[in-house]
Amino acid sequence: MSISPTFATRFFQLITERRFAEAERMLERLREKVEKTEWNEGYLQALNGMLLAKKTNNDRYVFLSNVDFGNRKELQKYQQEFLEHAENRFHADYDRGFFSAWAEYTRVLLKIRPKGQLKLTEIK
Repeated sequence: MSISPTFATRFFQLITERRFAEAERMLERLREKVEKTEWNEGYLQALNGMLLAKKTNNDRYVFLSNVDFGNRKELQKYQQEFLEHAENRFHADYDRGFFSAWAEYTRVLLKIRPKGQLKLTEIK
């Protein structure tokens, strides 16, 4: 089983809404079901890191604490950087999976309404 975009979008919605218990349950179920590949491990590790970063929300060195979610140009810049790393064949599969998760999260963040709420119908 691979990681579905629908699952990822829902997970990102949950952590953005700070619904951590539900996000943790989703992540645990996915860990049990997903095929054990390096790419999937990198992707799952990124999801876990996002969850932990959003829960603590106080570390000045954590990427999510320093991003201006209202600045579309900044988010687009990060998304492009993550996509470049995700597609770079010189990176290991683990790293490409890790950066793919971050690229997907920034894509979802770009779809967030100003109030910080996601509308799943607006996410492609």
